[in-house]
Amino acid sequence: MKNIKFSLMFTGLFLCAAALPALAGGISGEEKKLEAIAAELDKNHSEGQQRVADMIKAQFGVSDGLIMGLRFKKLGYGEIAIALSLAQDLHRIIKDEDLYKIVSMRQGPPVMGWGVIAKDLGLKLGPVISRVQKISAEVRKDEKGDRAKESEVEKIKEQGKAEKSGKDAKTGEPKKTWMERMKSFMRR
Repeated sequence: MKNIKFSLMFTGLFLCAAALPALAGGISGEEKKLEAIAAELDKNHSEGQQRVADMIKAQFGVSDGLIMGLRFKKLGYGEIAIALSLAQDLHRIIKDEDLYKIVSMRQGPPVMGWGVIAKDLGLKLGPVISRVQKISAEVRKDEKGDRAKESEVEKIKEQGKAEKSGKDAKTGEPKKTWMERMKSFMRR
């Protein structure tokens, strides 16, 4: 009985020691940065899903069908951008077999991180981070422009409402005729 307990304890200790280096390695700073950028692309933006898809299509020269196919494989837009970037780095063009190899490595089994995938393919994450950051920056820029346009439209609508109600758009007070303004000016 003692031998069984001892052998089980020894086996458990051996398994923990074998898994320790894998856990200690964790993910690199580059991989954390890449994951953060990918998460930003995956956020639900107003009209953002189509905008992100359009940016990815423009960056990598791929079709809607390819992006939709990757979405059906339960990849977020950030992961799609990373996978396409890695596939592009392999042969300077995106080949379907390279892309699906990367996707299968990512989804496993065993599930691999982007750093491990890049290392296995002999690639570096730096250029991938740059491309995904560029897409993210363009999406933010477009959204900022859209918010500014929406703000302008709201201002114009408010001015129109004020004009219809007969009130001054700036002060909210009833509008005065030219003659009334002159009389109030003369009284001062």
